[in-house]
Amino acid sequence: MPQLLRRLSLSGRGLERRVFTCDAAGHGRAVYGIGIGGRSYALVAVSGGDGIGVALHDGVPDSLALARLFDDLGGDGPFRASERELCVARLQRDEGSWTRVVAALSQGAQPAPIPEGGALVWTGAVLASGKAGTTDRDLIEDRPELHAPYQAELLMLWLARILARDLCEAMARDRGGAGAVALEEAGARALGVGLWAGLGMAAFAVNHPCLFNTWMMAREEALGRVRALETAGEAEWRQVAARIAAPDFEGRAALIGRMAAGPAARAPWADLAGWADGALPIAAQEVLASAMLEPHGVLVDGLGHCMSDRLDRDYRIDGAMAVGRVRGLIAGVHGWALQRDWSQVSMTALAWSMTGEEQDPRLGARDGGPGAPFELPLAVVHDAVRAWRDLGLYPDETPVAQVLLDHPDHRAAIRRAQIAAFAPYAEIRENLIDADMRPALLIRAMLAFLGAEVRQGHEADRVAARVFGGAPCPVARLAAP
Repeated sequence: MPQLLRRLSLSGRGLERRVFTCDAAGHGRAVYGIGIGGRSYALVAVSGGDGIGVALHDGVPDSLALARLFDDLGGDGPFRASERELCVARLQRDEGSWTRVVAALSQGAQPAPIPEGGALVWTGAVLASGKAGTTDRDLIEDRPELHAPYQAELLMLWLARILARDLCEAMARDRGGAGAVALEEAGARALGVGLWAGLGMAAFAVNHPCLFNTWMMAREEALGRVRALETAGEAEWRQVAARIAAPDFEGRAALIGRMAAGPAARAPWADLAGWADGALPIAAQEVLASAMLEPHGVLVDGLGHCMSDRLDRDYRIDGAMAVGRVRGLIAGVHGWALQRDWSQVSMTALAWSMTGEEQDPRLGARDGGPGAPFELPLAVVHDAVRAWRDLGLYPDETPVAQVLLDHPDHRAAIRRAQIAAFAPYAEIRENLIDADMRPALLIRAMLAFLGAEVRQGHEADRVAARVFGGAPCPVARLAAP
């Protein structure tokens, strides 16, 4: 998210409101256009019924495209996008915040501060990368403005946030007439877009080990660059101190106290991080690590172009690799699991499943659960342990291709083991089918890469978060007729 915002600030091309209609209930149609990276993109939206359908269109939509999108986005059911739509979503109003903002503006007043984490709209799944007919990721990933993860999806949500503000103001004008006022910048900045992130986000990390590895490696490189800085400006230091003061976490007081002393004379970020490594719990160290990156966009944003990887699709098993080598790779990643007693029911108590009608997987009891016939291949640790044991029945020098002729069911586990040889962060060190599995932790990790603020859902299968809280919310200029 910060990468996108900084890129938008440098794009030099303004935001245009090309179509906008809104009735007293906030129902209507809108088209917003923006230029970024030398290309044009458009948010097409229909507000009506129980939500707001939005799509990010590649280029300026013509009359035929608009007619199609207005018709499809205004429907209640799913629809098939075209190759010109990069992503689509269905937003829901936050009735509390929405009603409060409209009521205040219609009476000529600014609304009372929205509660922390406030949002005018919420969304669940954002469909992209071929889902619902949207364009394939392969066709747009070479564009500099979209190469980093989730840039198209975040651009759509940023534009939808502006749309939501404009709909509220239009409703206020309809209700209050000449006495209505617009939302001031401070109030607009305070609003974000709410996200409900489910198990699909957790499954994505497991299903894309190479991609997840590149994200982690980019983050480690970014932290290394910041820690290598020999000086820290006072403004940068204050910005990080302000960010760590906002959330509540164990070790917060100690970290605030340490930063109050100011930057060290030499390598202040390395000094601070080194102190945190020994003095603070892991959660506090991660808060500091994230905050340290924020003032250094010029230094780290280029790493966004390293966060794409096609090997999840293209990597082919090396059948000549010796059995002993493959067993060693599995032990290196999952050695902790080889010593566990897998005969215990709790070790394989859960199953990930999904039917064709669902957008997100479900996680439930393996025995007797409704998803048992539709189990997804996410028991990667259990599969690796099984493969390791069967590989042990062959001489170490045997080519693994020979084993796969006898045990083709181990293909996925052996492929993942070979990937781990060059991708150290590819595998998550967790049994994803254990009775005590907490998928929210994995969902939160993915949300952190988006730049989202997690608001609730520490234990559940769904996590509430938001993006763009505190970000600019510009006023779109009206397009020329």
